[in-house]
This record gives sequence, structure tokens and C-alpha cells, in this order.
Amino acid sequence: MKIDFQYSTDFLGMNAAELGHTCMHLLCTAGEGSFVFNGKCYHIVKNDLVVMPQPNRAKNVAAAHVMQVEWFAADEKYLHSLLPSNNYSIGGSISLNQNPVIKLDDRQAAIMLEDFHRLRDRLNDRHLLFYREMMGSLCLTMIYDIFELHARREANDTHSDRTAYIVRQLTDLLSTGISRTEREVSYYAQRLNVSTKYLSATVKRVTGHSVSSFIDRATVPILKKYLNDERLSLSQIADRMNFSSLSYFSRYCTKHLGQSPSDYRRSLQPRSR
Repeated sequence: MKIDFQYSTDFLGMNAAELGHTCMHLLCTAGEGSFVFNGKCYHIVKNDLVVMPQPNRAKNVAAAHVMQVEWFAADEKYLHSLLPSNNYSIGGSISLNQNPVIKLDDRQAAIMLEDFHRLRDRLNDRHLLFYREMMGSLCLTMIYDIFELHARREANDTHSDRTAYIVRQLTDLLSTGISRTEREVSYYAQRLNVSTKYLSATVKRVTGHSVSSFIDRATVPILKKYLNDERLSLSQIADRMNFSSLSYFSRYCTKHLGQSPSDYRRSLQPRSR
């Protein structure tokens, strides 16, 4: 069964099949354990934070008897939809795919636990009219706290891995907002002076995700920003975003927002009980 949000203290259940569409945020609070991710073994101890998209990819999960963890998982596409297009998440996710473990000090670990507990304590408030919006706000707080921690890790590391260079060029392009009008993989390959096949294979190898997924991740926040602006008609938005037809625009919205553009706009209005 597909889940939106889940909190748990079960380390051995971190790679359950039903979590495959989520991004997991796991903090080790005592003891030690290990897992294999993308063919590499990671050993984690107290205050290690693990940020792992599609945690079902983790293998050989093992824990010492005294190990304790807390984790929060949320639908990965939902988390991506919360962020603005010119954000740290695209570049950060590349690095986390290569090394999902961030070492924290006691103060930083306490901040992460506070984020987890705020989410845990509101999980059962599904009766609220704006439940998903409220959970999204709490998720954003957690995400930006993680961005801060990860940015500090990256600032202290030196990178000589040339295999990620083409991917970083892609993310630099996407951060300009160009996907508002350009969403074809071939366009980005041409801009980067490589073949479409090479770009697709390189991005998949380095990040575990397709080029299209990164393009969509940058585009959806732009789309939502326009839909949130009631001054713009749907036809105007479709034109601004260079969709060939209103029907294609509608299909794109349905695919990436889970509802038609008209339904999305209606969902923004206060609902009566």
C-alpha cells in the first residue's frame, strides 16, 4: 500500500518494499549498524543522519543489539513538489546518492530529532482540512535543516570526481528556470555539447535518476507558482510554459500534480466542513 508519511524506530524495516517511492531520513541515536547502498557498505553510529531516496534499494541491513534509530519517510515526489525550482535539492541529491550519510554533532542531532518528532506528533491529524499543507510545512523545516547540514559537509569536502561534472552542469542549467519552456532531454544534451544517450547514461549512473526526473523536479515548482496566481488563465500558463496545446498542459499537470489544473486550483480554496 502506498504511503504518504511514516515514522518508525525499526532500523531493519528501513528497506521495506512499500517504502520504495519515499525518501527516508534516519538518525542513529545509539549503537551501530550497517547497510549496502549503490554497491557500497556504510557503517553508521550515534548521530549519523542517513538521507536515502528509494530506501528499498538498501541491502544487507544489519544492526547491533543496542542500536536505536528514528526515521521519517515521505513520498519523494511530494517532497520535491514542496521546493522552489532554484533550490539546493537537485545538486544535493546527487551528492547524497553517492554518500547518504551525514555526521552530526549532538546539537545538530537534537535539531533533527525535534523535526522528526513534530512530524510524528501530527501524523494522525488527517481529519484536518489542510493536513497535507501542514505536513508539507513541517517537512520543509526538516528539509532546510538537512540542507544546512549537508551544505556544511560539502564545504568541508574536496571533490575531484569528474564523473559528476556533466550532471552539475545540467543542474546549473536547471537552476536558471529554463525548464519553464524547455523540457526535452535533447535540448539539454545540445546545450552541454554531448549526445542525448551520453547525458542520459551519465546522469543515471551518477544519480540513480533519469534526466527527465530532474527536469520535472525543476519544472513542477514553476508550474505550481503559476497555478497559484489567479490572475493567470490556464491558457496563459500553457503559453508561458511553451506547451503545444491546452490538453497537453492538462495531462502534464495530472501526471505531476495528481490532478487537473482546474482541480488543483480548486484545491487551493478553503474547504467547508
